[in-house]
Amino acid sequence: MDGFNENSNEQQAQQPMGCLHRFSKTIKVVIIGLLILLLMIPMFMIENLISERGRTQEEAIDEVSEKWSLAQTITGPYLNLQYPVVTENKDEKKVSMKDLILFPDELMVSGQLKTEILKRSIYEVNVYQSELTLKGSFSSEELQKSRIDMEQLQFDRAAICLNLTDMRGISEQISITLGDSVYIFEPGMDNRGIDNTGVHAIANLSELKQNKKLPYEIKIKLKGSQSLNFIPLGKTTRVDLKANWNTPSFTGNYLPNNRNITEKEFSAQWQVLNLNRNYSQVMVDYNHSNIKDIENSSFGVNFKIPVEQYQQSMRSAKYAILIILLTFGVIFFTEIMNKTRIHALQYLLVGLALCLFYSLLLSFSEHIGFNPAYLLSSALTITLVGGYMFGITRKKKPSLIMSGLLAILYIYIFVLIQLETFALLAGSLGLFIILAIVMYFSKKIDWFNE
Repeated sequence: MDGFNENSNEQQAQQPMGCLHRFSKTIKVVIIGLLILLLMIPMFMIENLISERGRTQEEAIDEVSEKWSLAQTITGPYLNLQYPVVTENKDEKKVSMKDLILFPDELMVSGQLKTEILKRSIYEVNVYQSELTLKGSFSSEELQKSRIDMEQLQFDRAAICLNLTDMRGISEQISITLGDSVYIFEPGMDNRGIDNTGVHAIANLSELKQNKKLPYEIKIKLKGSQSLNFIPLGKTTRVDLKANWNTPSFTGNYLPNNRNITEKEFSAQWQVLNLNRNYSQVMVDYNHSNIKDIENSSFGVNFKIPVEQYQQSMRSAKYAILIILLTFGVIFFTEIMNKTRIHALQYLLVGLALCLFYSLLLSFSEHIGFNPAYLLSSALTITLVGGYMFGITRKKKPSLIMSGLLAILYIYIFVLIQLETFALLAGSLGLFIILAIVMYFSKKIDWFNE
């Protein structure tokens, strides 16, 4: 009886140990899952750092632009004509002045821009100096179609208006040759324009009553940064620009009809008709909605320096969980197949090395560009993790497998970042292949130690 009791006690003691040993792989998988979740904390911090550096870059660009001159949008020239409106209240008559806006029949802009790079810390800002010539003509043809009596319009006190985004960009006095007369622009709009920022001149345009065309010409030397845009106010608007910049981005509602981009410069030509926009040549009692339509019709060119390292770094960081998960999976398979014991702390150190890759990528890319930074950061990470695996297992094969896997993963992620149209397709196919490989190797493992 005593011997029987002793055997029973030994069997009872061995059962929990046997169960624990039997489910040890499952326990390890749970621990690895918890470590992956834990590593999302430093990845979240790195993503915040990438966003913060991106905002710092924007602040540096804004600071330089504020001191030089902001991105410019040219609206005009156009005419502001006033007419009296009589309102009766009981026996009292009240006369108030209303505004009418007349846009030109033709607006032809030709310009030469000279760009240069200004630096703020490690950030670069592109600014420009431009010489622009605005030509065209005004006529009363559209006025005759409006409901306003032309005899009431005060042609002798017409305002010639030209709106600019940033007055600090004006380098020389601006004048307009209108018919046989020359008028000097005054600062501000004196409540005569569709926007409050710009210049105006008061002129006697009585010739318009005689249905004559008034040709005009304006020459402007204008500074700005980042972009230059135009509003197509003419019945026909033509813009011809040339600049010593080889990476222009054409923005706005209308693309150039013709463009020529070389290694040193570009030229572009636009043509916009009044039928292409959502407002007429004459605006009476214009309101916020009309002005919004005018603002939304802008077009032009962007001179921003193509700096995408923050966007690309953020996109690569989105795949961090995939790289960590697959790396831990390979370490786990190596541990099972080579019967090597790898501690949870060692998993954590490998995971931190993989997280550090994104910090290296961010810091290097600010100085040498994204592509070289990606190559350098991935090489350092692969060397570190591969060397650490060799130090743990004391075998070359696991460390070479780990290094090869990381190299393939980093190449795969780099290709995904570069792709645009086929990024989703390539990503889905890649994940399908990776899952198939993991399933193939996982079926060879005896999960229950039978």
